[in-house]
Amino acid sequence: MTAISFLGLGAIGAPMARHFTAPAFELTVWNRTRARADAFARGTPARVAATPADAARGAAFVITCLPTSREVEALLDGPDGLLAGLARGTTLIDCTSGDPATSRRIAARLAEHGVDFMDAPVSGGVSGAEQGTLTVMCGGDAEVFARIRPVIDAFGEKLVHCGPVGAGHALKSVNNALLAVHVWSTAEGLAALARAGVSPAVALEVINASSGRSNTSQNLFPERVLTRAFPRTFRLALLDKDVGIAAQVAREGRVPSPLLQLTSELFGIAHRALGEEADHVEAVRLIEQWAGVELG
Repeated sequence: MTAISFLGLGAIGAPMARHFTAPAFELTVWNRTRARADAFARGTPARVAATPADAARGAAFVITCLPTSREVEALLDGPDGLLAGLARGTTLIDCTSGDPATSRRIAARLAEHGVDFMDAPVSGGVSGAEQGTLTVMCGGDAEVFARIRPVIDAFGEKLVHCGPVGAGHALKSVNNALLAVHVWSTAEGLAALARAGVSPAVALEVINASSGRSNTSQNLFPERVLTRAFPRTFRLALLDKDVGIAAQVAREGRVPSPLLQLTSELFGIAHRALGEEADHVEAVRLIEQWAGVELG
C-alpha cells in the first residue's frame, strides 16, 4: 500500500481524501479542527494524526488542501510542524489554490530537507472531487510529476503538467479570474437588458445560442440566478482571493492587465459587502442592487 497523508478536510479536501480510503492506500488525515478529522475517519481505515508532524511521519506523499498558501507555509515550522515529520524522499503535493511566490518559497525550503514539492490546485468543484474527475494543474519538476501521477489520478481525471513550481497556482488563479469576469460581465449585461425591457430568461436563451455564451451563462445563471437558488458551493471570499492572485501574477510579469486588476477590485468590493459565507455567484446581488433590478 502507498502511504498517503492528507491535510485539510474542507469542502473539496474531504471528498478528495475519501478516494484514498481504497485498499491500495494507507491513509492518515489531519485537520485544524480535530472533530472534522474524527468525523471523516469514522467507519474508514484512515488514521487521524494529532499534528502535522505526526501526519507526515512514514508518508510517501503528503497532500495539503488548505484555504491559502499562507496556511500551508505556516504548517512547516515548530516541533509539531511538517518539517519535523517529513523524511527525505517524501513528496509534498499542494492542492491549495495558492500563490506562486509562496509555493516557490515552500519548495526551496523543502528541497533543503530532500523533500520534493508540486503545486497541484484543482478545478471541478465538490462534485468533481466526489466523482474523482477533477482537473489537476501541476507545477514542478517533470520527473516529480511522473512520480505523483498514480496518486493524483485517484481524484483527478485531467492531469496537466503546467511548468515549473508555481505554474499550477498561476494557471488556477487565472482560470478563476476568468470565471469572475464571466460572472460579473454577464450580470452587468443582463441588468442592462432588464432595464431595457428584456427578460433575463429571454436574454439568456439568445445569448446561449450565440457568440456571447459561456459556462456561466449556460449553467450558473439559469440554475442559480434565475431560480434565486444561489447554492453555496464555492465561497466568494475564495474567488476574491484567487482573482487577487491572478492580478498579482500579471503585475509581477509586467503584463498590462486593466481588466484583471479591475475585476480584482470589484470582487473585493463584493466580498466586503456580502460577507465571508456568500457564494461566488452571489456577487450578482451587488450588481442587482446597484442597477435596481432583479435577474430572476
